[in-house]
Amino acid sequence: MIVRLGFVAMSTAEVMKGVSPSRTMTLKSFAKLADREAALRKLEHIAAENLHNTLRLLKHCTYNDVHVYRLTSKLIPLATHPDLVDWNPFAALADSFREVGDYAREHQMRLSFHPDHFTVLSTPRPEVLESSIRDLRYHVDMFEAMGLDCRAKNNIHIGGAYGDKPSAGERFAEAAVKLPESFKRRLTLENDDKTFDAIETLEMCERLSLPMVLDIHHQWVNNQGETPSELWPRILRTWESDYAQADSPADRPLPPKIHASSPKSETDRRSHADGVEAGPLLDFLRSIASVTEEVDVMLEAKLKDGALFALMDELSHYQGDGVEILDRASVRISG
Repeated sequence: MIVRLGFVAMSTAEVMKGVSPSRTMTLKSFAKLADREAALRKLEHIAAENLHNTLRLLKHCTYNDVHVYRLTSKLIPLATHPDLVDWNPFAALADSFREVGDYAREHQMRLSFHPDHFTVLSTPRPEVLESSIRDLRYHVDMFEAMGLDCRAKNNIHIGGAYGDKPSAGERFAEAAVKLPESFKRRLTLENDDKTFDAIETLEMCERLSLPMVLDIHHQWVNNQGETPSELWPRILRTWESDYAQADSPADRPLPPKIHASSPKSETDRRSHADGVEAGPLLDFLRSIASVTEEVDVMLEAKLKDGALFALMDELSHYQGDGVEILDRASVRISG
């Protein structure tokens, strides 16, 4: 089984110091500028710089053989704020977005977004649902501005239980079904660490034909007694669903994807540590290797790419024990 490792948004490498893809501007600072058009141009300038730094990060990925990368949602400051609903920045940023997308396609990179925890389709409040759909539109618009097809996904959680988990699940399903087709084709669902566990998320994915991203750390701290490997054959099948398929049968299918992180401490098992321990992750990967050809692993660690490089170094010590190092960010695992 071939395993490709990826990281989230930022680099902690010294050579990439100061290369931020998420510079922002507060609404308070925006409001202080008397000339609204000038303020909007400033927002667009910041966004263009964020996209330029994103391109630099993708080149950093390519240099280090990383093909799996999560984009920050903060590329365009204040993009979904209700006070700026009349602002459409995409025309001004068209070239910058296209440059990022062209590079990702040329180098066969798997890009994704993870809209933040305010994007909740299970909410009982209509205004929050409206805001959540607006946020999903923003993420879809960014992918489309990059010219990326539906293999570029938006990963979300089902959301809160609001005191009645079955009802919250039904609200999520109803809202998801009503989403535009272009939204649904880019969605993946992930189990969370407090509310909707892996079994409940998997059942929702099967119901809606959505692919599931298994977070093995979340599953360890929020489960019904099952192991992640016990659920894996069903999770694997969700990656064969209609909404997991590429736009064209000629396109390479998407490998399944998981999230991996390690607990910060014994007393704080939900928070993410700086790095990722090789042992527990390797145990899981070995357990699925016989039934899985490829899997992409998004590392959710505080040290970002630093955690990836440290993990690869640790995995190198397992060579000859069912682990083969393929390059600086991928390995072959035997069951």
